[in-house]
Amino acid sequence: MTDAGAAGSLQGSVIAVAGAGGPAGRATLRRLAEAGAHVVAADAQPERLAESVDAARYAAGGADITGDIVDLLDPEAAREWAARTEKQFGHVDGLVHLVGGWRGAATFTDTDLGDWTFLNDLLIRTVQHTSLAFHDALLRSPRGRYVLISQSGATKPTAGNAAYAAAKAAAETWTLALADSFRKAGGEQGPSAAACVLVIKALVHDEMRAQKPNAKFAGFTDVADLAQAIADVWDRPAQEVNGNRLWLTPRP
Repeated sequence: MTDAGAAGSLQGSVIAVAGAGGPAGRATLRRLAEAGAHVVAADAQPERLAESVDAARYAAGGADITGDIVDLLDPEAAREWAARTEKQFGHVDGLVHLVGGWRGAATFTDTDLGDWTFLNDLLIRTVQHTSLAFHDALLRSPRGRYVLISQSGATKPTAGNAAYAAAKAAAETWTLALADSFRKAGGEQGPSAAACVLVIKALVHDEMRAQKPNAKFAGFTDVADLAQAIADVWDRPAQEVNGNRLWLTPRP
């Protein structure tokens, strides 16, 4: 991977990050800002958002990061966020979708369909709302990118993770349909905007390692490595990443 921070490859870019609270959000905000981007972070939980933005700013030495409280289950709120961001900064060059969550069961027949309802909202509807809201703005950018973070279970689901894996698979499919829209908009010259999926097994961060010092976390992706992989998407041609699953863990 390239050192996006040293290269300043995102200088002047405006990148929105959905679901920016938590360790992955903090790492992503910091990395994108270090690479020169103005980062617009969003989360539905004010405290998580404030903690993430403050931590990323501090770690990056006063980085250019702002926060918006947005309920991404509200399609109008997502559209307003996209329109407000483009109006304020003049352009939007990316949307990173970090919204996540998990529900599972001990066995397939123990699956609670209430988990599906929860995950359908959290993992699918938020993708639908952000992709529809930011679609046109990303096309107007000379290198717009939509980046979804997914999980390997979408490719090889297990019995107890039926609802989770199905929701992740649906979110991936929706994102690949967005990629096809970008492809068609590019015509014979190819797409200038791109939508892609970064696939992980699970994430790990320093707090987790401190809590479980003997754990191996085999196949896990460190949040800092995920953040770097996200930043690297802008260093690759749109045609290379559009419509692709980019694996950060071995394929199952």
